[in-house]
Amino acid sequence: MASTSELVQKYYRQYDEWRRLVRDPYHTLEYETTLHFLREYLPPRGLLLDAGGGPGRYTIELAKLGYDVDLLDLTPKQLDLARREIRRAGVEDKVRGIHHGSIVDLSRFESSKFDAVLCLGATLGHVVNRVERGKAVGELVRVAKRGASVFVSVASRYSLLMDNAGRFRDKLDSEPEFYLAALKTGDYDGRRWFAPCHFFLPEELESELNKKHLRVVERVGLEGLASRHLREFNRLARTHPMTWAIWKDIHLGTCTQAAVVVGSEHFMIVCRKV
Repeated sequence: MASTSELVQKYYRQYDEWRRLVRDPYHTLEYETTLHFLREYLPPRGLLLDAGGGPGRYTIELAKLGYDVDLLDLTPKQLDLARREIRRAGVEDKVRGIHHGSIVDLSRFESSKFDAVLCLGATLGHVVNRVERGKAVGELVRVAKRGASVFVSVASRYSLLMDNAGRFRDKLDSEPEFYLAALKTGDYDGRRWFAPCHFFLPEELESELNKKHLRVVERVGLEGLASRHLREFNRLARTHPMTWAIWKDIHLGTCTQAAVVVGSEHFMIVCRKV
């Protein structure tokens, strides 16, 4: 039987992660909202770790902003794509290293090396084993300097249940145990439509981060009130661009509210190492 790590790599060998965050206005919300809060909480300059950064979309954007970046990911194919896109963007001089590895073991990096650490998307969630996930959080903290910002975004458990009750309604009748287990544990085995993943509750992720000497400073629903309304919001952006611009301002004004964070498809917690 394939390990969780092997299943994750198999999924991302065939998935176009490079286009995911910009393929339509709805998905761009996650990207633009993440960048908005990165700009707010990153230091003016310094060395960053993009842990689990895949094809390097955030790495490239941060390099363009003047940061030095180390990129690490589990899937070699994603790193090959990152090398190509980094060359195309002309930011090779700002990308210090492109590393193959897991966030569970960052021993290649010395302690207190980075001025900020990013672990975005579902990277932490793909460490399904709870003990290993705790090790991963510990490693992200270890390599961050004291006082550094640590950004962790994950997939939401409640949003998972909302999505699948809508898209896979027949499964709710035929496999009710899947939904009950997802609600109770947040764990997904990778047998249906996605790589193995742990889906988080906000308070659960905060607890894991607090245990590792991180102080939470911001909680953000990355898709916010638009979550799970892909067609509707893509149509709005296409047919009423001025209204879409107004909506994005509304989104940024509401995405840090607790009720919005818990229902967002992805949410991010911004911390500082204390």
